[in-house]
This record gives sequence, C-alpha cells and structure tokens, in this order.
Amino acid sequence: MANMIQIQSMSREEKLQTMESLWEDLSSNEAALESPSWHQAALKQTEARLADGQEQVLDWSTTNKKLRKQFE
Repeated sequence: MANMIQIQSMSREEKLQTMESLWEDLSSNEAALESPSWHQAALKQTEARLADGQEQVLDWSTTNKKLRKQFE
C-alpha cells in the first residue's frame, strides 16, 4: 500500500487514476455497499429538484472528460 510520501510524489494524473481505480474497485459489488442514513433524504431532495426542472441529468462519461480537461 502506498504511504503518504509516495502519494505526495505522484503526479496529478497518477493521483486521479488511482482514485478512479479505487472507486471502481469499491463500487464493483454494489450489494456490499451500505448507504449512509442521510443519503435517502439527499436522493429525495435531488429527485424533487429534477421534477421541478431545477436539476439536470448529466452523462458521467462526458462529465468525467470535461472535468479531466478542466484540471489538466
């Protein structure tokens, strides 16, 4: 496992790729994930904003590419 010194010496790109790999691994078994208690309320609030037209759905792949460009 990488220690803080190793992490600090990584480039931004390496850190982002590591974070993505960690998230992919953590989310690979959705049944094992337990949502925190506040999450249900947050989802209902988002659904209400979406229904009212105050929120829009964004494609993750496209959004991810835009964010990567923004932070390059």
